Amino acid sequence: MRVLRSAGDERKYRVFTRKDIDSIPALSSLSEKFRTSMKAVSAVLPFRVNNYVIEDLIDWSNIPEDPIFQLTFPQPEMLDGQDFRKVYDLVARRAPADQLKAAAREIQQKLNPHPAGQLELNVPMLGDERLEGMQHKYRESVLFFPSQGQTCHAYCSYCFRWPQFVGREEYKFASNETKTLKAYLRRHPEVTDVLFTGGDPMVMK
Repeated sequence: MRVLRSAGDERKYRVFTRKDIDSIPALSSLSEKFRTSMKAVSAVLPFRVNNYVIEDLIDWSNIPEDPIFQLTFPQPEMLDGQDFRKVYDLVARRAPADQLKAAAREIQQKLNPHPAGQLELNVPMLGDERLEGMQHKYRESVLFFPSQGQTCHAYCSYCFRWPQFVGREEYKFASNETKTLKAYLRRHPEVTDVLFTGGDPMVMK
């Protein structure tokens, strides 16, 4: 069940990732097999959640059906059955990290993280310069991936931007070049919408 908090309750924000799965108190009542499944999926796809989601939003008496749990915690169905079994076996027998990473990379590649040739076909040009970190697929809309927006407070299990978060630079769209964005927009008056995307904006200190 959820924990009710008073209006004056102040807690320090805390993030949990794959390495924390065994130390999340709410997961301790779940079977080792269940936790191993989450470790297996999160070896391939990004996993990040925070204490607010864990303590206030998830009904732990309704696991795994709780919708917020389904939204934020890795689910076996997120991978093809054969791929899931392969990586589950590696995690269960505590295979070397490089072997697990290689298997994860192979599966990620099969998931076609950037369909329709978007790494090449949708990157706009400003003269002879490729504007990395931008996409212009539809006439009126430009997508801009700010480098400050390369993470989220929690990763959603349905997220199609997962390639941004798995540590593979060749998959990532990111740019700090707002000057080139403005220059591109000046040359393309047909653009009416600019979408800042890629993750939640983070405050840079």
